Amino acid sequence: MRKIISLICILLPILASADELTIRDNAPDRYTVVKGDTLWDISNKFFKDPWKWPEIWGMNKDDIKDPHWIYPGDIIVLDRNAKTIHIGELPPPQAEAAATSAPAAAETADKPVIANIPLNGDTNTVKLQPKIRVLERNDAVSSIPAKIIAPFLNRPLVVEEDYLKHAPVIVGSVENRNLLSFGDTAFVDGLPTDQGNNWQIFRPGQELVDPETGDTLGYEAVYLGDANVIKFDKVSTVTISKSVLEIYKGDYLVQSSSALPPNIVPRSPPVQIKAKVMSVFGGMDQAGQYSVITINKGHSDGLDVGHVLALYKESEISKFQGDEYKLPALRYGLVFIFRTFDKISYALVMEVKLPVKVNDDVETP
Repeated sequence: MRKIISLICILLPILASADELTIRDNAPDRYTVVKGDTLWDISNKFFKDPWKWPEIWGMNKDDIKDPHWIYPGDIIVLDRNAKTIHIGELPPPQAEAAATSAPAAAETADKPVIANIPLNGDTNTVKLQPKIRVLERNDAVSSIPAKIIAPFLNRPLVVEEDYLKHAPVIVGSVENRNLLSFGDTAFVDGLPTDQGNNWQIFRPGQELVDPETGDTLGYEAVYLGDANVIKFDKVSTVTISKSVLEIYKGDYLVQSSSALPPNIVPRSPPVQIKAKVMSVFGGMDQAGQYSVITINKGHSDGLDVGHVLALYKESEISKFQGDEYKLPALRYGLVFIFRTFDKISYALVMEVKLPVKVNDDVETP
């Protein structure tokens, strides 16, 4: 079964009345998707803003059955006259029919359809009839470079101060050892029994301070390894199933995180967001393309995974012939929100014309 998606691309002003699709002059009439493409990169070749896909998909729902994926070999047709786009090489009618009955087809995928039809009067002859097989493809083109953010998807990135007050903590080890590593047994105080057996070990790192209010929103969590529960008790017993750094008494445990869904699509937040860059991951002073940054807004402010925000440099004062001019804020890039917490979000810098710095503005495009 082939799934097809429209490109994540469109130049759209914020006002709905000004919506317009703008195809670049050098864009071809047809483009064949190749291995290694991402939707973001393809869209950026043909449109100014490579992320506002819902408006295009809304115009092509008759042709685009599943707005999640495109595949190598799909033909993208750009219709300049209609100022819309659609995907060529749609599935044949029988494939669509198979898609609607996928559960039933999947159940009988390995079983031939048999009909007892007499041939030349022989009632013992069995005739086999052809059937449609439903196959899933695994070569879909992703929205963003997934490998870059993969390490950030299932590890604790941020811990809030309130969590640290009640977090499970390693209080001891076999033979009272100070340094723990893979295969060692540890004892944990305050481990809840209703959150599963798989936990991650972390240590609070860099303090994340809101550049606007000066409040501490949380701490970056330094990932140390994984632990599996052997026995729950007032002081529980765990075994270290993975260690990437040294583990000591006083290190904390947090429930294992869930990975990012594979079919998220970049989109604009439904609310107006005005945020600031708090930090560049890794303690760097500046960030470039495909760097990871934190901003001081989270899901409590209306942000969600997949939202795209624009980067702005603050307005400056220019002096000319004795007069002062306040220059407008400069938009210089886009970021993609891939993980959110209550008051903090992690974003991937998708494209920039200038280095990203702490305290730069991040807003709804």
